[in-house]
Amino acid sequence: MMKIAFFGTGLLGEPMAHQLVDAGYDVTVYNRTVSKSEALKNKGAAVAQTPLEAMKKADVFITMLADYPAVDAVLFSIPSPPFKGKTLIQMSTISPQESLLLKKRVEEAGGEYLEAPVLGSIPQAKSRTLFVLFGGTQEQYDKWQDLLKTFGDKLIMFNAVGRASAAKLALNQLIASLTTAFSMSLGYLREKQVDIDKFMGILRDSALYATTFDKKFARMMQRDFSNPNFPVKHLLKDVDLMLRDFGDAGINIAALEGVKKIILKTMENGDADMDYSALYNAVHPSARGAAEGPSGHIEGFLT
Repeated sequence: MMKIAFFGTGLLGEPMAHQLVDAGYDVTVYNRTVSKSEALKNKGAAVAQTPLEAMKKADVFITMLADYPAVDAVLFSIPSPPFKGKTLIQMSTISPQESLLLKKRVEEAGGEYLEAPVLGSIPQAKSRTLFVLFGGTQEQYDKWQDLLKTFGDKLIMFNAVGRASAAKLALNQLIASLTTAFSMSLGYLREKQVDIDKFMGILRDSALYATTFDKKFARMMQRDFSNPNFPVKHLLKDVDLMLRDFGDAGINIAALEGVKKIILKTMENGDADMDYSALYNAVHPSARGAAEGPSGHIEGFLT
């Protein structure tokens, strides 16, 4: 059975690593906070104390770390990291340029590289319904598709390295922008005491609707952003990547710069570790009062 070293057992990485163990793979996990790997150890995964220990045990390395600097610190702080004859599958959200740089560094060390960032959060990781965006050659796709489908059957081929990373940034841009836009409409209607039940009924039946609105609706109405699937601080990291990369591509980033201001205000509010729907509190501060609309309650709303 293929031996896998999995780096990063955080909010999303842990349930992904569980899927590998459940599928019968020989898995060694490494996380800088060792306690976050305890449940995986109890299930049968080996827990490495150092990145080098994990790399020596495995044929393929999977990274689900916070960003490119984290990947660099974990895998390349080792003198002469053992990439020769091994494969790095990079699954974090990083920029296309960062992914191409990793490809160059791994191949120069005698290894193989491909990117496979994922769309989805903790519930999708637990139910094996993540979208896996594949960046690599057809030969690599044929070789690694069974492994990657451990995380979800929606495996989408984007060919060259860098393109899957670009697609992931484009998707995450919609997370930031749609959440901010919905927060504005919802906050405005609550202040104007408009019947939000009626508004949501219209929205759901219109071309303007996105399912993310209902997924975050109850959190916003209750102002409960605990137990995050994707925290605000990670969204800020991704938006910084977008601003640089979209701008380099000649895209007008004025709207996204406005979204970043909302995210920074959310961080200032102390919500860095909360679910990204906490952007609502920055758009519609609770100090304004609790204008809930005529009904004054949220029973009956979809979640």
